[in-house]
Amino acid sequence: MNLPISFLSDFGRDDEFVGVVHGVIARIAPEVRVIDVGHEFAQGDIRSGALALTRAIQYLPQGVALAVVDPGVGTERKAIAARTEWGTLIGPDNGLLAPAVAMVGGADKIVSIENPEVMLPAPGATFHGRDLFGPAAAVIASGQAHIDDLGPEVALDSVLPLMLPLVEHTENAVVGEVLWVDHFGNAQLNISPEDLQLVGVGPGTEIVLKIGSSEFPIDWVDAYGNVDDGEGLLHIDSYGQIAVAVRNGSAVESYPLDAGTAVTVRSGKPGLHIAGA
Repeated sequence: MNLPISFLSDFGRDDEFVGVVHGVIARIAPEVRVIDVGHEFAQGDIRSGALALTRAIQYLPQGVALAVVDPGVGTERKAIAARTEWGTLIGPDNGLLAPAVAMVGGADKIVSIENPEVMLPAPGATFHGRDLFGPAAAVIASGQAHIDDLGPEVALDSVLPLMLPLVEHTENAVVGEVLWVDHFGNAQLNISPEDLQLVGVGPGTEIVLKIGSSEFPIDWVDAYGNVDDGEGLLHIDSYGQIAVAVRNGSAVESYPLDAGTAVTVRSGKPGLHIAGA
C-alpha cells in the first residue's frame, strides 16, 4: 500500500528545488501522492519549520512526513527517520522533527539514514532534500524499504530536541513571546487560554498587552467581527493558542510585534499607550 508524503521545506518557489524533490519521488514511487505543506518558511529557520510541522501534522493523513529546513546540510548532523504511531518522519537531526514527533505520541524507533542504496549519487553534499531525504521518503511511502533498511538505529534520547520558550506566570499576568506570524499578520503567542485563566484573565475582563515599555488595551473576543475595523483583539486561534490580530488589518503592522518578540498579557488598565496602535 502506498502512503502519502507530506512535504515541508524552506526551499521557496523561485527555484526548481521543490519540483526536483517531487520529481525524484515520482521516479522512485510514481504512485505516491505528495502533499505540499509549505515551502516559504524563512531560510534556515528551524523553529518556524518545526512549529509549522507540529501544527499541521494533526490534520495530515498518516504516512510519511518529509521536512527539510537544514542550515547544517553537509555537516556531521545526522539525517534521521523516526517511526511513530502516525507514521514516519524524515529530516535532519537539528530539532526540526522533535516537536511533531512529540505531538503524535513519540517515536518507538529512530534510525540514522546512511544506506547508500536509498540515496542518489551526488557531486556535492548541499541538496540532501533531493539526494537523501526525498529518496528515503519515497521508498518508505511505497513500501520498497523498511525503516531498518535506511540505516542503523540510534538512541531515542540522542536526537536533538527543539528548545521552545516557556511562559512565566505572575500574580495577574503571563509573560510569553510570539511563536509565529502568519501570512495575514496574525501573531500566535506561546500563551494558552489556560495560562491566562490561571491569572484571572479572560473574556470580559480588562486586558493589557505589553510589548517592551508600551501597553495597549485589548479585548479577548471569539471572532474578528466582534471588534471594529482596524481594532486589535486577542482570540483563540485555530490551533488553540492565544493570538494577537487586527480586524481587516495586520497585528505586526499595528503593534511592534514579530516572531520572537516578548509580550506580557495582564489584567487591568494600561500605563503607557502608543496612540494609533
